[in-house]
Amino acid sequence: MSFLFPALAATAAGTDRVALRFGERSLTYGQLRGAAGALALRIGGAGRVALWATPTMETAVGVVAGLLAGVPVVPLNPKTGERELAHIVADSAPTVVLAGPGDELPAALRALERIDITASGSAGELPPEAAAGFPALIVYTSGTTGPPKGAVLPRRAVATTLDALEDAWQWSRDDILVHALPLFHVHGLILGILGPLRRGGEVRHLGRFTPQGVARELNSGGTMLFGVPTMYHRLAEALDRDAELTKALAGARLLVSGSAALPLPDHERIAAATGRRVVERYGMTETLMNTSVRVDGEARAGTVGVPLPGVSLRLVEEDGTEIAARDGETIGEIQVRGDNLFTEYLNRPDATAAAFDGDWFRTGDMAVREPDGYVRIVGRKATDLIKSGGYKIGAGEIENVLLDHPAVREAAVTGEPDADLGERVVAWIVAADPQTPPSAEELADHVAAQLAPHKRPRAVRFLDALPRNDMGKIMKRSLHG
Repeated sequence: MSFLFPALAATAAGTDRVALRFGERSLTYGQLRGAAGALALRIGGAGRVALWATPTMETAVGVVAGLLAGVPVVPLNPKTGERELAHIVADSAPTVVLAGPGDELPAALRALERIDITASGSAGELPPEAAAGFPALIVYTSGTTGPPKGAVLPRRAVATTLDALEDAWQWSRDDILVHALPLFHVHGLILGILGPLRRGGEVRHLGRFTPQGVARELNSGGTMLFGVPTMYHRLAEALDRDAELTKALAGARLLVSGSAALPLPDHERIAAATGRRVVERYGMTETLMNTSVRVDGEARAGTVGVPLPGVSLRLVEEDGTEIAARDGETIGEIQVRGDNLFTEYLNRPDATAAAFDGDWFRTGDMAVREPDGYVRIVGRKATDLIKSGGYKIGAGEIENVLLDHPAVREAAVTGEPDADLGERVVAWIVAADPQTPPSAEELADHVAAQLAPHKRPRAVRFLDALPRNDMGKIMKRSLHG
């Protein structure tokens, strides 16, 4: 029986159950076993395989095949630029590239042996299960501080994180997951495709996100929705004019947001319209999932819940001293350890060593802990922790207050050097009505009244849109005066 996918064992019950659905196309567990098993037998023995990760059935079949074969899979973002893609290919050195039959591959991949993925086939005995510590995937980080690094994720980490989410979310084979996430990263590929398959449930991928698609699939049996904040913002905006969407979200068992913080105004709009609270969780490429709001706990907006089973989490000062306080105020860097962690950055022993404090992984994320253990992230250490006038200020709480102002559509907060304060708070604003934007004084007073005077923006800059990556995260390094 497969360690990662028990439902794909030859003796598994329910092989006629739907496993994957992409639009009008679907595969049962029996068909997925045949297609992925046949491909697994073809690629067995390859050192590593690259996967051209389009949002298609073929990508799902390809990643399952790689895992069945015990061959590390390197998912590739089809939107990656030529230079970055060349670096990833040279660094990971795959011997084969898997792609859909109609996919046109860029020059950086044309020297590799190509195998087209088909969603059909048959397989007898599957290859023997690889060891739990063997690499399952090599997922490349975003490369905001240099060339992307390949995080080597062992099979153990994939199983551990998905089983921890089974516990936290009461995730079962009866669940039908709906999402439209990219399939080259942890959220969409590991949680969104491998998660349902490990449970023996069904995933319905929309291909392209639309509120109408979400409403259609949830109203026709979907029980769970995964999304990023940009998606939930669009859902929140559509609720007032779409009764079917309101019904769909209200009827879902679980709404999950991740990859970035969901702004409080969107939390509240969705809750007010549907009676359902969006659950947030926290993870990284290197750690998979660390914390989540539990379905049997309080879905508290603005927090990412409590550590998942098997995950140890602590907050530390800049000098590495552990912070014991759970007062909701003292900010520290999150460090984690557990079987959910990656094993190394490929070919980068220096970076791997620097990422750990003993066996604790330094996440670079700053947070506070509430008295009941809930974690509230205030931002990245490099971009979201602002030291101003002797205070440590988290950008996230200021952003949420700014977003609560009726004249603000989008907001980001950064720090910039200040001769007097050390750093000053800068707000980057997309106005709800560009013709009549709010004044800087109005926004500063709004923040000071809600939080504290030292947290008010000292400068306000207006933009037509905030720069975001494929996962909807704001790219703050692109914001500068």
